[in-house]
Amino acid sequence: MTPSWLDPNEYPFDSQYLSLDGVRLHYIDEGRGDVVLFVHGTPSWSFDFRHIIKSLSKFYRCIAIDHIGFGLSDKPANYDYATPKHSENLRQLIDKLELNDITLVVHDFGGPIGLNYAIHHPERIKQHIIFNTWLWSSEKEEEYIRFQKILKNPLLPFLYKYLNFSAGFILPQSFADKAILTNKLRKHYIKPFRNPSERLGTIGFAKSLLNDQGWFEELWSKRASISDKRTLFIWGMADKFILPKYLEKFEREFTDRISVKFQDCGHYPQEEKKELVVSEIQSWLQGLGCVN
Repeated sequence: MTPSWLDPNEYPFDSQYLSLDGVRLHYIDEGRGDVVLFVHGTPSWSFDFRHIIKSLSKFYRCIAIDHIGFGLSDKPANYDYATPKHSENLRQLIDKLELNDITLVVHDFGGPIGLNYAIHHPERIKQHIIFNTWLWSSEKEEEYIRFQKILKNPLLPFLYKYLNFSAGFILPQSFADKAILTNKLRKHYIKPFRNPSERLGTIGFAKSLLNDQGWFEELWSKRASISDKRTLFIWGMADKFILPKYLEKFEREFTDRISVKFQDCGHYPQEEKKELVVSEIQSWLQGLGCVN
């Protein structure tokens, strides 16, 4: 059932579900044609990509998931919310839908989740569209070392669970232009986590920053299987959390790439620069001659 807080004009998509050991993973599957698969981060969900999907679904088959614990997916109390588990769930969805020649779109935690699949199944990935994200250990980064103290604070799970810290506090700080995040828009990011019992997914991603750094670095060591694929980077250069140097590291290794940089944009280019982002993606995809 569609929740009452969800504006059907903002998110006019039919809900689909995949059962994973009795837990329902929500996704949308709009349009026909070559596959464009969207993988979100935290504290986000498929709502992130609605503007792009509304446009591209006229020409492409657009599929966007909600990780377990996020969006309209189930949020079980006892679940492995670690990043590798979400990547395994993505694999099961791709296998179930028999997807091939995928244009993979990733953002934030969706980067390691989606690109892990790409690294291990490069034959099924045609190309990438990569928003602000990473694919390596941050343990030696100065900003991570400072942030690690917060991650280890025993009060952090309390803040995430009972004060909705991720959606209520971190998300607004992710925007360079705070006026973009209207009350109406902000509601769509907060309501999926309206109760403490629904916030375990965001806690899981916070824990992942502590526990999965080795896994992230392992992915980077295997980047050769995807680093020569056609890639469009779309980057908010005023991101406080994922800095421009992360894009520069990607650019040094990905050989067939174009970078679109928005200097006055934060962590969510797909929100802050939605019209420009849609236009850039359309132009890039049309370069393949795929639009009917």
